[in-house]
Amino acid sequence: MFAKSAKLHVNGVSHNIRFYEPYPFVVKKAAGKNLIDVDGNKYTDYWMGHWSLILGHAPRNVKDSLKRQIEAGWMYGTVNEQTIQLSELISKAVPVAEKIRYVTSGTEATMYSVRLARSTTGRKIIAKIDGGWHGYTSDLLKSVNWPFSESESSGVINEEQIISIPYNDLEGSLSILKKYSKDLAGVIIEPVLGGGGCIPASADYLKGIQEFCHENNSLFILDEIVTGFRFRYGCLYPTMKLDPDIVTLGKIVGGGMAIGVMCGKKEIMQFADTRDKKKSERSYVGGGTFSANPASMVSGFATLSTLKNKKSIYSKINDLGEYARKELTRVFDGDVVVTGKGSLFMTHFTKDGIAEIKNSADAAKCDTNKLAKYHFKMIAQDEVFFLPGKLGAISNAHEKTDIKKMITVSENF
Repeated sequence: MFAKSAKLHVNGVSHNIRFYEPYPFVVKKAAGKNLIDVDGNKYTDYWMGHWSLILGHAPRNVKDSLKRQIEAGWMYGTVNEQTIQLSELISKAVPVAEKIRYVTSGTEATMYSVRLARSTTGRKIIAKIDGGWHGYTSDLLKSVNWPFSESESSGVINEEQIISIPYNDLEGSLSILKKYSKDLAGVIIEPVLGGGGCIPASADYLKGIQEFCHENNSLFILDEIVTGFRFRYGCLYPTMKLDPDIVTLGKIVGGGMAIGVMCGKKEIMQFADTRDKKKSERSYVGGGTFSANPASMVSGFATLSTLKNKKSIYSKINDLGEYARKELTRVFDGDVVVTGKGSLFMTHFTKDGIAEIKNSADAAKCDTNKLAKYHFKMIAQDEVFFLPGKLGAISNAHEKTDIKKMITVSENF
């Protein structure tokens, strides 16, 4: 099946990270905590749809909501009530969401956020984190993979308008930001690096960057596409007493359907209002043909409604995540650092004296080949699925017995 896919698709996949050696298995169906491949093998899944499926695969209430919506139509191309209902939930749970604009991917949400920052400030430079991942937008495709000094891609221009700062290093970050302060439109940060190694930012670091932005009249943008509604009902930033200008959301808020969300303070988001504005005054922020389609809206509404009404889900999955990190640390007995927060975790095999993982540079200096072998061993022999080299996400469909099995197969490794 994969050989057939490789004839039709570049590298046989439609997202670069979905390929791994010797070839990825092909999924036939998914339910709860499980993926089932075309050969009938059943895997306990910790990839969970790029970490978007916090309730598990195909939860009944989301499935039923989608069935009802499909009977009524799944693509309108107009304003619809389903969008209003989802936005009401988001705006009440996310204080900064005074105005909302939907797109169909996290990449689009961050791309438009950067454009909005430049329109609002009249400046050009955007700062991001070394190892920070915000999708494939050219505006942010820099310093993603180690070594960060190398260009990520041909075909990307104006890279000088993107600068990078070291994660969890406030002094080092501020020294760089000050050099570009006069033309700094904004800083975009993930409060927990996702693709960069599942590494939480310290509250003091984020507060320091925010303070600089506000004093410099630059926008402070939080990318909560991974973290939004992952650890609590709402975003992570209120727990750190932060005041971002724009927050991007995705993954969980779509319930497994295509979505990206840009939300922010009214006075900033109004720059995207095209009424009574000259071209030179507006920020031309679109959405796309499939933005706010009713299928994605009802899927997101069903998911967030469940999380709102059953907040015990968070205590369950966060406790399981803490248990996983504690037990993996015990099993590998000094050979690993396990990073993460709440229901997210990642195992880093240490080498070259690395004893702490504070940023993506630390993560990149670990034994990534051993990590890939560890994950592939679990796929090939234990029917446990991690996308090789990536973090694990625990859903409400997982139980403690699943974590215990993962610990046992880790001991075997």
